[in-house]
Parts: sequence; structure tokens; C-alpha cells
Amino acid sequence: MFEQTEAFSGYSVDSKQEALVFYGDVLGCDVTDNGMGLELHFPNGHTVFLYEKADHEPAGFTVLNFPVDDIDKAVDDLVVKGIDMLTYDDLPSEQDGKAILRGKEAGMGPDIAWFKDPAGNVLSVLEN
Repeated sequence: MFEQTEAFSGYSVDSKQEALVFYGDVLGCDVTDNGMGLELHFPNGHTVFLYEKADHEPAGFTVLNFPVDDIDKAVDDLVVKGIDMLTYDDLPSEQDGKAILRGKEAGMGPDIAWFKDPAGNVLSVLEN
């Protein structure tokens, strides 16, 4: 039924303008404003749609993952830009001093670190 569709994901933000600045200027994503919301375009052809919602409630889970070649550099770059990395107490392993969960060393998935967009949605950088 949906095998030929070009599906995409989306989530809400509380300010389209703040999201435009954050995703475009801070993170360096390819962002277009289509009038109804923002489209994040990625090199692999995927698009994520962000729409402003007056009664926005941030997602309590990761809504967007950014694969990176070097997680330490990515986290350092985010911190230099003023982004706070998130720490969690309920993970299967502890995060290090950079708030990176070193999943590869523990044999439990990628190295991953989390942060929030201005609307409070959880994003991550991860290195496989």
C-alpha cells in the first residue's frame, strides 16, 4: 500500500523562527520555509518537517538523530555553540565527562550524546 510513497517525519516546535535559526545557522542543516513550516533536507534524500504549534509540548524521546564520523568533535562543536548536552541517570551504562554514552566500548550500540532544540525536543549525535 505504501511501498511507493516518499514518507517523511515531522514534529512540532513552539517558534518557527527560532527553529529556523537553530537548525539552519547553528546546526548547519539545509532548511527551507514552505509557508506551512520548515523542511530540513538531508543529503540522503530524507526530509523532516517542522511545524509551529501554539500548544507545543516537547517530545520526551529522541526525535532526530544525526550520524557523525567523530562524536567527540561533534559534541565539542555543539558545546562551543552554547548547546548543553543532556545527561540521564537511567541509561544501561554511564555517560562520560562529555555526556557521551560509549556504546561501542560496552558492546551495546553506537556512541551517542543528546541535546535539545530551542523547543525542548530531544536530538542526538551518534557514531556507529
